[in-house]
Amino acid sequence: MLRILIAEDERPISNLIRLALAKEDYDCVCATDGAQAADLLERDSFDLVLLDVMLPKVDGFALMDFIRPTGLPVIFLTARGGVSDRVRGLRAGAEDYIVKPFEVAELLARVEVVLRRFRAEDDVIAIGGLVIDAKARRVTRDGAAIPLTKTEYDLLMLLVRNAGRALTRESIYEQVWGQPFRYGTKCVDLHIQRMRKKVGWEDRVVAVNRVGYRLEA
Repeated sequence: MLRILIAEDERPISNLIRLALAKEDYDCVCATDGAQAADLLERDSFDLVLLDVMLPKVDGFALMDFIRPTGLPVIFLTARGGVSDRVRGLRAGAEDYIVKPFEVAELLARVEVVLRRFRAEDDVIAIGGLVIDAKARRVTRDGAAIPLTKTEYDLLMLLVRNAGRALTRESIYEQVWGQPFRYGTKCVDLHIQRMRKKVGWEDRVVAVNRVGYRLEA
């Protein structure tokens, strides 16, 4: 399920967007200010950000500077509809700029277009000597298939999508296993060890002391 972060301080609008996206089977997380959105982006993995410009604490343009290096697609949702604002948002790296008020159907269509474009670009990923066919869920090295379990494949893709970022064990467990993290469990560590040995990434997937793991970009 694709995950979308909704950074919007007006709760009625945020709830409207969340409910509309949930009906289309998107997993949505809401933030009501820029600082909370930045914290969520640090901890979790998302496929798209819907970003208001006039957020408390950290505004949308400042948050865009934080998001841009990650390559995560962003759609601005804002009441600031001036040409200069639109140009600034698009030049900052946003994929789209939607002015409030907007029709929910139009928002859904634009979300679908952006996600389709990014998913198409990532159908085949070449990284660290591996070739990952995301549609077929197949991983190869030098043409030879590497047999991975579903959990190992999901772990691999989570690290690939967040290459260069330290992921906490809690975040890894919750995103791959879909359950709250059980403190004291070695489940994440054991699966990471097996996965990186299978794909030959013993030196590439590194443990981050007291945090979790990072795939060296």
